[in-house]
Amino acid sequence: MALFLLYESASGYALFEAHGLDEIGHNTEAVRNSVSDLNRFGKVVKLRSFNPFTSALDALKQCNAVSEGILTDELRTVLETNLPKVKEGKKAKFSLGVSDPKIGSQISEVTKIPCQSNDFVNELLRGVRLHFDRFVGDLKPGDLEKAQLGLGHSYSRAKVKFNVNRVDNMVIQAIFLLDTLDKDINSFSMRVREWYSWHFPELVKIVNDNYLYAKVAKYIQDKAKLSEDNIPALTDIVGDEDKAKEIVEAAKASMGRFLHMCI
Repeated sequence: MALFLLYESASGYALFEAHGLDEIGHNTEAVRNSVSDLNRFGKVVKLRSFNPFTSALDALKQCNAVSEGILTDELRTVLETNLPKVKEGKKAKFSLGVSDPKIGSQISEVTKIPCQSNDFVNELLRGVRLHFDRFVGDLKPGDLEKAQLGLGHSYSRAKVKFNVNRVDNMVIQAIFLLDTLDKDINSFSMRVREWYSWHFPELVKIVNDNYLYAKVAKYIQDKAKLSEDNIPALTDIVGDEDKAKEIVEAAKASMGRFLHMCI
């Protein structure tokens, strides 16, 4: 039974015909040993057709489809045009070797072309991949490498939604988040100062730090209940005994409203 090989390169679809396998053997190990020798491998595997992609976008489309096991119209046309016809009701006298069983199953289902994917076929395709630029004479030196590099980048971006500036974006977003937090904290602090100043306006001039002001306001609550007994606790908060005494003295003479009026 004749064996054909489908190779999906970055430049296009290539079909190869494997014949005279007796020269290298029908087992995987024999093929593996002969792959490095182009003269020997080239006598067994011959290029049947090469169908280049029309553009980089078309290459990405075909690569995505093959990786997902989808048979595109372009690939179907390549297979039906270059492979022997499979007569309805009769068993095919050839098979198509593919690297991915998923795309092989799809090809068999749609076109009735029998496919196989095994270690033997993979070793043959490895040889094709190794010597591909020698099989296709139309490719200039470096063309295949450029196509592989471009397709690899495009395929990776499509798969992982790659953003070349994602590291910068993370730093920018972190800085923006810090700025937002600072603005929110300042806004809330000003609101606390504004509201509590209705009850104890003198405290703003004594305690300048927003954080300490909020802690002192939470501790004092009703300034009418503040006394000399509260000086030690206030000292622990503001870190200064003189300032704690100043707060107590200011509370006694405060011009602010009663707490229940502010509420």
